[in-house]
Amino acid sequence: MTRDKETQGSDNTGWRCHDGGAIGLRIANASLAFAGTPLFENLSADIAGGQWTCILGPSGVGKSTLLRMIAGLGENGPVAGITASDGAALDQRIAWMGQQDLLLPWLSVSQNVALGNKLRGEPADGARIASLLADVGLSERPAALPATLSGGQRQRAALARTLMEDRPVVLMDEPFSAVDAITRARLQELAARLLRGRTVLLVTHDPLEALRLGHRIHVMAGRPAHLGTAMEPPGETPRDPTDPALRALHLALLAQLGAAADDPSNGGAP
Repeated sequence: MTRDKETQGSDNTGWRCHDGGAIGLRIANASLAFAGTPLFENLSADIAGGQWTCILGPSGVGKSTLLRMIAGLGENGPVAGITASDGAALDQRIAWMGQQDLLLPWLSVSQNVALGNKLRGEPADGARIASLLADVGLSERPAALPATLSGGQRQRAALARTLMEDRPVVLMDEPFSAVDAITRARLQELAARLLRGRTVLLVTHDPLEALRLGHRIHVMAGRPAHLGTAMEPPGETPRDPTDPALRALHLALLAQLGAAADDPSNGGAP
């Protein structure tokens, strides 16, 4: 894999495989158990590089657990069978954005954006921070403390921090669920633009959010959990939620989710 400086910029297409394609994820016969109960057993999936893959499913089925498993954040560390699509390890190739912004309250917006650099003992690129804050609409708030920001502004700062990590794979766990509907729609549009060209795996409870952003959408169900056949909505993202074709897909996706919720094999999962 090479990191092609010439391809970096507003379209976020840095970090490519040697063949020029974006790095994806490969899950091959991965298994994970919790308290003796299998959550995933021989789970296999290919997450396309350079696209958004969205995962929905009933509460407790294991969606967030899957993200943690991919990131190697489980109790026992990395799970066998999970690699980048080029066969290499995912170490240092993943960025994370969760439901909570997790901004440190005593640090300014700029300092929070550069938190990863600070933790690694690396110098932060001030020009890049300024550019990212401009991208997310916070160019006038670099010195602001998190307590002075709205919920939407805090998530914008969290998105800038995610982009500052400059990783090819971004794992997102309900990142827009804690804000109002209008702010959520705007954040979806912003994320679609700024993360274009990266490999994004998004867990969401919102079917319409998945349909707006996802190139591929899977419904997770069962115990052990499995991923259903991908739905692939047509058109460029972010899609118009008022599009009649999208509404029809919304109904189909709701039906899949209803069937998943009624699956008798479902149980409580972390």
